[in-house]
Amino acid sequence: MRILVRTSTWAIWARRLGSFALPLAIIPVLLHRSGAVPTSTFEVIEIVAIGVALLALFASLGAFVRIWSTGDRGWGRAFVGLICSLACLAPLGLLAADYIAYPMASEVSTDTANPPPLVLAPQPAAPVPGQAREVASVFPNVKTRNYPLSPRRVFTIVDALVADRGWEVLRRQEPDANGDTGQLNAIALTLFGFRDEVSIRLVGGPDGTDVAMRSVSLTPLHEPGVNATRIEGFLAALDDKITELRKDRPAGAADSDSEGDSAAPVPMPMPTPAPRARKR
Repeated sequence: MRILVRTSTWAIWARRLGSFALPLAIIPVLLHRSGAVPTSTFEVIEIVAIGVALLALFASLGAFVRIWSTGDRGWGRAFVGLICSLACLAPLGLLAADYIAYPMASEVSTDTANPPPLVLAPQPAAPVPGQAREVASVFPNVKTRNYPLSPRRVFTIVDALVADRGWEVLRRQEPDANGDTGQLNAIALTLFGFRDEVSIRLVGGPDGTDVAMRSVSLTPLHEPGVNATRIEGFLAALDDKITELRKDRPAGAADSDSEGDSAAPVPMPMPTPAPRARKR
């Protein structure tokens, strides 16, 4: 006589829910990054995906218990449901860890007294007391830089770094003929498709060029630490580019840009970056 072994219903539903949750979580991210769906719609879909993934996780765990105790079939289905649910919930876990590790700052600037101007970002709320100190303690390299180069030369390097990152430029104001001030505003895309505005200001002076940077989230929901991490990474890359440039220049050579204007060389050392905080 043939004995039939049934397949666990828990395992069947675990695979069904997990197979549905995975594309439900991934496809909206791709659409959000491309701008095909607005942020509000993206957030609703992701909440639904998280709910379905939690159901798949619960069903897969129940399937394992059921199969172990009754001998039903369905180990493979339960395992697929478990993997799919964990894949959907992993980004949520990373975000939760970042919320614990990073300050909840929707705006970060290297110059808190006079931050670089914005184009799209709304008027920022009043700063939270002590938040600037908290950001500085976690991200010690988020500081205004000074380079012994003309603003036009530094602007060329900044412009190239922005292009390398694929940021969408909103305003591009090169330093004037006197090389006094430059401004660049751009939109930066986060991993999940949220759009932040980045503002970079260059101000010339007798000791070179000051570079201040600001990053502001354009939506209430944002990825924690992304603004400070973006500024720290960009300025570190700018440090490296200018250090490499000055190494290639002959000792005592005057700084001149491609347009032929020049600035007197200033014998000052490059900024020494502090130990970097953990990157996302």
